[in-house]
Order: sequence, then structure tokens, then C-alpha cells
Amino acid sequence: MESILVTGANGQLGSELRAIASRDVCGGRYGFVFTDAAELDITDGAAVGAFVAAERPRWIINAAAYTAVDRAEEEPDQAERLNAEAVRNLVSAAESVGAGFVHISTDYVFDGSIPADRHALTETEPTQPRSVYGATKLRGEGYALAYPKSLVVRTAWLYSTYGNNFVKTMLRLGSERRELGVVADQWGTPTYAADLAETLLRMIEGCDERAERFGLYHYTNEGCTTWCEFAREIMRLGNRNCTVHAIATADYPSAATRPAWSLLSKRKIMETFGIAVPTWQHSLNRCIQNLL
Repeated sequence: MESILVTGANGQLGSELRAIASRDVCGGRYGFVFTDAAELDITDGAAVGAFVAAERPRWIINAAAYTAVDRAEEEPDQAERLNAEAVRNLVSAAESVGAGFVHISTDYVFDGSIPADRHALTETEPTQPRSVYGATKLRGEGYALAYPKSLVVRTAWLYSTYGNNFVKTMLRLGSERRELGVVADQWGTPTYAADLAETLLRMIEGCDERAERFGLYHYTNEGCTTWCEFAREIMRLGNRNCTVHAIATADYPSAATRPAWSLLSKRKIMETFGIAVPTWQHSLNRCIQNLL
């Protein structure tokens, strides 16, 4: 049986991939090898090379990343090692055994300004990150896309039943408080990590069928909202009696610049792989039902 090696297996996306593997959604075509920092230090090129040489996976999914956006401003070297140099190590190892490579990137590679026509950002939009996190993720993209057998998938506003995320934080705060403020001038689309995980496996199967499908894609759920409206929907679906007030980004200062516009176009991934993308409200309801 051919295998898929997953890095960052204890994170939100890695945990969702682990859940999928337990359901055998690939029809037994692939086995999975799950690793996190304890099993494999992806910043150690020699260790990565030796591990991949021993396992000889058909695919590598890199679900590991330095995602502490604000802390990255103070720890740029650490962010660089995990978001860029580790990707270079994994790509080199994938190339050595002829494996396909899947890398997860972010909306932070764009400058985050709101377009005059408010269009969804395509894969061909110019990149101009305004944070250390975004810059390191963009360099990681470059290492991945230099390898012809790579899929790079940009996503945004990721949440899950696993780990720490906005949805779980809002549910907790909604039980503790009667009201809170959430920014209402940053636009984008939430992404249920379970949907992303299933999409990645669909993409892998699609590239095994037709190699010309490798490349750069965007994936989030469908629709457009603000963090404030996202929070209000979480409270409604979670039956929390908490009023969410709209505040401005300027009222909630942070070390790293947050994108005002993160709406990503899914047209390419839908047309290339025939993937139907659920609305963010539908997927959020599924997640919350799993959490309650």
C-alpha cells in the first residue's frame, strides 16, 4: 500500500487528516504516517531526508507551520525555520523519492488591503505580505512551487473541533460573558479544517490521475463575512446568550498587521478538481454540533 506522510499531525488540519484516515475514506488506497515534532524535526534537513528515504511515501502533506502571527514579529528566525526552511527540507526529501508534495499556505501572503471592487483574490494576484508570518509563508510557497510535483493551497480563518481556534474561544467566552467586542472591518471566509482535509485528499487523487493539476490553489468555505458576524453566528448556533459588539481593528491593536481583505476565489480549485465547496455557515453548524 502506498503511504501519505503527514507532518504537523497534532495541529488542527493534521488532526482532521488523522480522523479521515480512521474512516478509510480513500478506499484503502493509501496508508498514513503521522508525525509531529516529537517524531520528526522538519527543520533538520538530514533527519527529514533519512526519514523520507526509509518510509518512501507516495505523498507528503505538510500541515506544520509557525502560526503565532504576533509572536513571529519578535521571533522571525523561528518563523523562518518552520515556515520556509522546513519546507525546503521536505521538498528536497520528496524530490529524492519522487513523492508528491502538499503545502498549506495563507491569505497573509497578500497585502490585505480592500480592493475597490471587493473581488475575491485569485491565485495570480500580486503578493505583498505585511507581516513576518506572511513573508515566511510566502518564501515557503516559493520552495514548494519550485518542485513540479507540488500542490500549494492557501487557506484562511481555519477552525476545527481540535486544538485552539476562534470558534472554541468564542463558545467559551459566550458562556463566561454577557457581551464582548469583535472586529467588524476585516473581511474573509472561515474554513472548517475537516473540509480542507477532505479536499486535500481529493486533490491528491486528482493529481495521481492527471499530473498537470499540480500547482497553486485557494481553498476556504464559500461566502464572505467579518470576524464580528462570524462570532455572532457562533453564538447563535452554540446557543450562547452573549451580545457581540462590532469594533474596529484600531480598537484592538496587535503586533502584526491583520489583513482587512482575505476573500479568496475558489474558482480554480472547483473547476480543476470538480470540488463542491460548502458555505461557511453550513460547515460552522457541522463543527459546532460536533463540539456541543
